[in-house]
Amino acid sequence: MKPFFVLIAMSALVATLSAEVQPAFPLWPDKAPGALGTGTNDIPTLTPYLPSAETATGAAVVICPGGGYGGLASHEGADYALYLSQRGVTAFVLKYRLGSHGYRHPVMLGDAARAVRLVRSRASGLKLDPRKIGIMGSSAGGHLASTLLTHYDLGDAGAADPVDRISSRPDIGILCYPVITMESYGHTGSRENLLGKFPTADLVNLLSNEKQVSPGTPPTFLWHTVEDQAVPVRNSLEFAAALSRNGVPFDLHVYQQGRHGIGLASRPPAFDNPHPWANDLVFWLKVQGFVR
Repeated sequence: MKPFFVLIAMSALVATLSAEVQPAFPLWPDKAPGALGTGTNDIPTLTPYLPSAETATGAAVVICPGGGYGGLASHEGADYALYLSQRGVTAFVLKYRLGSHGYRHPVMLGDAARAVRLVRSRASGLKLDPRKIGIMGSSAGGHLASTLLTHYDLGDAGAADPVDRISSRPDIGILCYPVITMESYGHTGSRENLLGKFPTADLVNLLSNEKQVSPGTPPTFLWHTVEDQAVPVRNSLEFAAALSRNGVPFDLHVYQQGRHGIGLASRPPAFDNPHPWANDLVFWLKVQGFVR
């Protein structure tokens, strides 16, 4: 009989192998709209994490890592993708363009919208349900996700590119300690990287997404911590209040303890001690029909 710790290690290995990580691919076949150059930082991409055929549910989530619109935090991208794919959800980590590389709104929103359109356009080949494509983001990535949740479009029927004819509306949103507002209780660094140092009042209002919620905003899962000193919990509370006013279904989880940026609070392959939000999310995803 194998020692108990060996069995644990083997189980962890099986968990890791249950997701197939495929090479990243660009969002556009040619130069991305608004590109400032042709380097790596100018090419937005998606990296797919495919669940095993036995566990795949046909649902997918595009993941926007955080990083203040100045970087991309891997533990809010790859780790989330592995966690979701091990539960049957096909995950795509989005490398979107950043303020630290000279980009400003609406480039980031364009990258997120294209990502959802592109995944939906490939649904048949990937055995996905085009009506079960979500978006997820943490911190500034949560702002980007909430921007698409409130600024999506249904596609341009007359577009030359067939992908642009497809809706960019996510079917659900998952927001982890998100930046929501561009007002004073948001996050200064994210605001400057997204809008520049001196944005107009109209632009601040437009990208303060608690003000942009409508009855058409997709169902949303939010979580935050009271102790978050970088992005105040008020961001999630205001967005949830706006969802409530507009009759949009949502789950809101506020935990007393926890610093900003904690992610899953455990690492792959085992995810043996995730933060409670991770299990709360799985329960909510079952309600939405994204996991079994």
